[in-house]
Amino acid sequence: MKIVRIETYIAGNPWKNWLFAKVITDEGIYGVGEGTVNRFARTVEAAIHELESLVIGMDPFQIEIMSQRLIRDVYTDGGQIHMCAVAAIEIACWDIIGKALGQPVYNLFGGRCHQKLRAYANGWYRGPRTPESFAEKAAEVARRGYTALKFDPFGDNWRVLPRREFDLSLDIIRAVRAAVGEQVDILIEGHCRFNVATAIELAEAMAEFRPMWFEEPVPHTDIQAMVEVARRSPVPIATGENLMNKQQFAELLAHRAVSIYQPEPLHLGGLFAARKIADMVDAYYGMIAPHSAQGPVCSAACVQLNASTPNFLIHEIFDEFNEPWEREIVTHPVEVVNGYIEIPDRPGLGIDLNIEEILKHPYHPEHYLPLFKPGWERRVRAAG
Repeated sequence: MKIVRIETYIAGNPWKNWLFAKVITDEGIYGVGEGTVNRFARTVEAAIHELESLVIGMDPFQIEIMSQRLIRDVYTDGGQIHMCAVAAIEIACWDIIGKALGQPVYNLFGGRCHQKLRAYANGWYRGPRTPESFAEKAAEVARRGYTALKFDPFGDNWRVLPRREFDLSLDIIRAVRAAVGEQVDILIEGHCRFNVATAIELAEAMAEFRPMWFEEPVPHTDIQAMVEVARRSPVPIATGENLMNKQQFAELLAHRAVSIYQPEPLHLGGLFAARKIADMVDAYYGMIAPHSAQGPVCSAACVQLNASTPNFLIHEIFDEFNEPWEREIVTHPVEVVNGYIEIPDRPGLGIDLNIEEILKHPYHPEHYLPLFKPGWERRVRAAG
């Protein structure tokens, strides 16, 4: 079996264009992957086609050497754009392998470790930044059966919080806790907003509401800062979604300060790299909660990863809170029932693209999430 060509498609979700790849073989088997990264859909699409010649003629089963060819041999650090392009190809190859063998991808990673996957809701708080709006929407998430939900209460703030903004953020957390009760976990998203002093002050203030974690309170590029916050915070710190290789995870793990890691398969160049990192984290008694804030193919890929990982903690779900047509652009989209994902046994990723439906939702350059602009929580097209 050999790869003969790669096709790419963009679905214009209003808050983030989703980029999908279809890797086609000479035996008629094809696989689907995803390379979404906020505002760079067309850039990653171009990168996929620039890399395409390196894999044409290759056996899709040869994942390791393919990844070396696409990353090491290119000899250019293209960051998340490069890695997402690689991931789109690599994930599609796992889909091909699973289909060729008649097995779900998790069986190729050592088998299934869980009967179902606990999920947490994200993207549910679209609307005004008020305690009342957050509380109302959080209560609805809990009514749907979710046992955990994540949110960023901090508006467009950066590095520091004026006192009124600090108090408003805390009021939102307080309102969500009151709305969902004590048995539902709340997870606080920091989006790399703060400096160390502000992050620690926030962690101490929110601790009474017993968050499951405080995610990326400081920039991921400063590992020492993340470690300092993790050691001083009374709330567990989660991080890792923006890291791009196992060496960065190794540096973070060596400090033994963070206990919840969030590898993003797209930023790491695919599923195999993410699975290796899950094992590295396991060696340090850590738990993984992979980042999955992209499109429906990434969601399905993360189900395969999480199903095979003993130290899996919880699965991120945006899908239910995206545009309703998301469920039409793939077959068998990931579903959450009473807060849990049932693990499919279909071959490969267990899904396929509906190209005709994708083409109904074109790319737009302002489809992205502007996290430092007022009102980003409304998750609508940024401009134009």
